[in-house]
Amino acid sequence: MNPPQGRQARYVMVGGFLGAGKTTAMGRLAKHFSDQGLRVGLITNDQAGGLVDTALMQAQGFATQEIAGGCFCCRFQSLVQAAASLNDQTKPDVFIAEPVGSCTDLVATVSYPLRRIYGDRFSVAPYSVLVDPLRARRVLGLDAGAGFSAKVTYIYRKQLEEADLILINKSDLLDAASLAELQAALQREFAQAEVLVISARQQEGLQPWFSRLDAETQGGRAVMPVDYEVYAQGEALLGWLNATLKVSAKDEFESEDLLLPLAAAVQQRLQAQGIEIAHLKMTLSPDDALAGELASVNLVRSDQGPEMGMTLDEPCSGGQLIVNLRAEGAPEILLEALHSAVAGCDAAQLDLEHEEHFRPGKPVPTHRDEQAPLHS
Repeated sequence: MNPPQGRQARYVMVGGFLGAGKTTAMGRLAKHFSDQGLRVGLITNDQAGGLVDTALMQAQGFATQEIAGGCFCCRFQSLVQAAASLNDQTKPDVFIAEPVGSCTDLVATVSYPLRRIYGDRFSVAPYSVLVDPLRARRVLGLDAGAGFSAKVTYIYRKQLEEADLILINKSDLLDAASLAELQAALQREFAQAEVLVISARQQEGLQPWFSRLDAETQGGRAVMPVDYEVYAQGEALLGWLNATLKVSAKDEFESEDLLLPLAAAVQQRLQAQGIEIAHLKMTLSPDDALAGELASVNLVRSDQGPEMGMTLDEPCSGGQLIVNLRAEGAPEILLEALHSAVAGCDAAQLDLEHEEHFRPGKPVPTHRDEQAPLHS
């Protein structure tokens, strides 16, 4: 797992709660490093296999490894092995890692151990945590609206508490006054972090973030206290569903004519049962597509409609659909909502090939360092 000869590889971890826009931001960051002539390797992470994020990163041409079955903190050796595999493939100058969106305590369980054990091989950048501005305003009490229960919110706030950089993503969703109010509230409550404003989708405000990750290394401070019982109970309130479906149709259809109604149908069924959606993501890869060609749809709150991330240039008549759904509700209900939406799909025949639905287990970190290593 040795980095390019003569210097350390850069390790950049980009966290944030489900639906914060991490995947888009990672893509922008990876392109930034690539444009400097640096080789980039991406590591995605989930409680189960079959990630939309992995497909999206690979579609952009980046070497990507996926770690399934638990967060980086509980799969530390798998993280090291994923970096080694990428190093064997492309010898990255920069590793960008995206942890599970429902995980926290990553500085103590990932960054500090990585610095202590592999400090000769990696230079660790400041830890970035993204937030969706509408979700963040509700969590901080600036706006009313549907949200998560107290134990899920505990995880959300702990993510912010350990951040070196808090990034208000999707800044185009707020007016200037609301954005300034949110930035001030975050800076006041999480004073250990620098709060930046970006829109990864619109490519706005990214340079200050990039500059910090280019030039700065993670500092050292005592890690935050974490009640692992509350943390585990919060994760256990979340339902997890990953599914892969075969798509076939007699007539060609536009990608948005399949994805948008299907996502909306799942949303309506969960809304009817009072279930708050954290993130629903789908990708469609056509059978006859060129390498990396796909369409995607996102939904990040129960009271907001789905949005297309990417569309296909041409109509298609078949392919593979990957569905990732995270919500505060029983996983059996999430699966029922998907089955019902699939049964009502008019654009194409959808046949379930694989699915995993569950609640995450209690996190048991491989390492937990109380403070930064003296030399890293």
